[in-house]
Amino acid sequence: MSNEASTLKPYKSKAGGKKEQVAGMFDNISPKYDLLNRIMTMRIDIIWRKKAIKLLKPLKPQYMLDVATGTGDFAIESIGILQPQKIVGVDISSGMLEIAREKITRKGLQHQFEVQLGDSENLQFEDNTFDAVTVAFGVRNFENLEKGLSEIRRVLKPGGKAIILELSNPKAFPIKQLFHLYFHRIVPFIGRFISKDSNAYSYLPESVSKFPDGQQFATITDKEGFKTTRVLPQTFGFCTIYEATK
Repeated sequence: MSNEASTLKPYKSKAGGKKEQVAGMFDNISPKYDLLNRIMTMRIDIIWRKKAIKLLKPLKPQYMLDVATGTGDFAIESIGILQPQKIVGVDISSGMLEIAREKITRKGLQHQFEVQLGDSENLQFEDNTFDAVTVAFGVRNFENLEKGLSEIRRVLKPGGKAIILELSNPKAFPIKQLFHLYFHRIVPFIGRFISKDSNAYSYLPESVSKFPDGQQFATITDKEGFKTTRVLPQTFGFCTIYEATK
């Protein structure tokens, strides 16, 4: 494995591999996850999501996969913007999927969006199945980033695109220092207060700081066989959209 984020676990004192621990962590925080996301990103994540999804408009994807779908927000936003025939969402956390299913029923999207328990590093789909694959704030949690990206590429149709949205580390002064203060001091405090899981929101900033973002990430997608990867930093580099084409 090529990056420190692969070996970073949410619960250092507990047994189990990263994958097992990440699933447990998201099960724990799933009831408060959406609320915390909005608070921590000051709702800017909604803008990032829309921007990322709109990159797929020229492709007009009909059959899509949303990896690490969580509570389903990204896929639901994709349905609103792209109107695909079908999106399948996979996630390793049954707690998060429970909330996604509630949203699907509430919004009457059963015919367009289905979710299933699944491992991003061992996708249960045939080669060349999907027009597009999306991942929002999920690749950072892969136990083996290369294997996850290789699986995403495998299930994409030739010419298909993977749109990956992930938090990143601002490089410029003073944004870098402000980001560090906010993410390493304020976010864990808010997370502990609302979710009652202190480890989850200490893991979050640590996993961002150790993640190979920007061009480093594009180097990995190249190595895994994607033809091109566009790197599109957002909001002073707090977040990056990656557009990888098979």
